[in-house]
Amino acid sequence: MISAQRYADAVRPVLDRLVASQAAAVDRAADLIAGGLRAGGVLQAFGAGHSEAFAAELVARAGGLVPTNRLSLHDLVLHGDAPRDVLADPKLERDPAVAHQLYALAAPQSEDVFVVASQSGINGSVVELATLVKRGGHPLIAVTSVEHTARVAPRHPSGQRLADLADVVLDNGAPYGDALLPLEGGGAVCAVSSVTAALLAQLLTAEVVRRFHQAGEVPPVYLSANVPGGDEHNLALESRYAGRLRRTA
Repeated sequence: MISAQRYADAVRPVLDRLVASQAAAVDRAADLIAGGLRAGGVLQAFGAGHSEAFAAELVARAGGLVPTNRLSLHDLVLHGDAPRDVLADPKLERDPAVAHQLYALAAPQSEDVFVVASQSGINGSVVELATLVKRGGHPLIAVTSVEHTARVAPRHPSGQRLADLADVVLDNGAPYGDALLPLEGGGAVCAVSSVTAALLAQLLTAEVVRRFHQAGEVPPVYLSANVPGGDEHNLALESRYAGRLRRTA
């Protein structure tokens, strides 16, 4: 029977396998991120659909790295000139054209590093953004399901997947279709990619901070805004990146 306990029991081995299997890839990704941040760069994070949760886990949160930006399809309206109703299109993430607007709005500098998350890794906006990132000379880290992306056809005109373009691929460990618990009669319930993506985001953060410490440098890390002195601490760090970090409510 489907139950909370059954899901919890199914998630634990997925997380254990991820930690063991992705250690080397996390190290490589942390090297790229730490190198970019120590050179004055910003970590640009993007995910469409539920993969937005991965970018949110990395950006502007307590215990996280300050020089981070969350790119979102909502930026087309909030920071660009797209009409609001464009966000009503459920297939917007399949449109390669929107990636050009997102990249322009990010206004990346040469030291910036990009991390792009997508369970399937096949949609047009994701693959086109990855293409632009590599064309711009930036390191690219992909977070995707290796099992899922291998079983579906790319939707980008190039025939490429996100994983094909990345310098480092982090496998989120989610199965084809994302959900863990099979249902009688077909289908499955209870997705896992958001859980594993959150773990990967925190593994990356820990390893980036470790590299700052190894270099004898103080990592730029947020305090909670809900503790005394948090606002002052955070604003002082954000001021080092004036005009480069977008923060919204």
